[in-house]
Amino acid sequence: MGQAIGPCADRNGICFLNSDLSSGGDPKRAARAIDALRRGWSIRIEHEGEIIRIAAVETAVSVLGASSLLLSASRAATLKLVNQRAAANTELPVRIAIPADFDIGMALAIADPTLDLRYPLKGPFLAQPATGAPACVAAMELARLAGLLPAFLVLDVDLSTDDIVVPADVCAFDDSDNLQIAARANLPVAANADTEIVAFRSPADSTDHVALVIGKRDSSPPVVRLHSECLTGDVLGSLKCDCGPQLHEALHQISDAQWGILLYLRQEGRGIGLINKLRAYALQDQGFDTVDANTRLGFAIDARDFSVAARMLDLLGVHSVRLLTNNPEKVAGLQAEGVEVCERLPLQIASNPHNAQYLATKRDRTGHAL
Repeated sequence: MGQAIGPCADRNGICFLNSDLSSGGDPKRAARAIDALRRGWSIRIEHEGEIIRIAAVETAVSVLGASSLLLSASRAATLKLVNQRAAANTELPVRIAIPADFDIGMALAIADPTLDLRYPLKGPFLAQPATGAPACVAAMELARLAGLLPAFLVLDVDLSTDDIVVPADVCAFDDSDNLQIAARANLPVAANADTEIVAFRSPADSTDHVALVIGKRDSSPPVVRLHSECLTGDVLGSLKCDCGPQLHEALHQISDAQWGILLYLRQEGRGIGLINKLRAYALQDQGFDTVDANTRLGFAIDARDFSVAARMLDLLGVHSVRLLTNNPEKVAGLQAEGVEVCERLPLQIASNPHNAQYLATKRDRTGHAL
């Protein structure tokens, strides 16, 4: 009998109910599957006798062997599709049969919401029976981890060279328990010359997170800032968000305290990756706010994993913090991982004409205290 699946309030929008699918998973298998998808290769996801062979629409070079498309629930809803099964879970991915004239261009037009204005007429499509739910959900999470659109060609061909992955591997890949300190060194920065940089890495994931430990450590709770990577804001000075100014203001506020830590988390675009973040920007240019842009792409409103931050703090021997944030989810996320947040400190940044709506959305739709 298959594992029950249903919606829940985790960062992926879906979780595996009544089971612990992370048990026995191999994150290295998930890492190989992610690499294969990014390269345009096919993979095979297996779960309790159910097998689905997929290739990412975004990187596939042809549709040879494809019999159907697997789309995220939110993308399917935009296309007015539902699972073809009585009492089906509307939060689950949807499979559709491909039309006779199907090619890569059509696949991308179906998969990418940023192309809807260019290709407004799509369908009608025939939704297929929803089977192998854990494998389909695992595919959506692999897309997020790979920074790809959550859309796949479902292949009939059986390739012995396919990388094989099971849902437990995908769950294990996000397991922050494997994160370890990889290197550390003194790093004088403009805000404070008395700073140490500490780098963290997990065996499966090549993503490196870093911490800046600023000032003279003592027994008091440090001022801590969780800052998610934002290339456009932190490096290029984007005016569309407040990330760059927040980063530099946080460094100065930590420097003004007795001591503190800035955790620089490699979770670009609230966990959906740089390319998908830029797609979200394109949707914002079409009139969608940041929340609707993420969900229209097929991702959670916020897909970040704050257990990574908790693990970093644990490795640094920090279990109680004064958290510098306007985001209540960061407070809740750290507390859920056993980190005591003894005080929340606000981080006030002035708006500009380009990010005023962005800040209003954070306040009104995700509960930020601005």
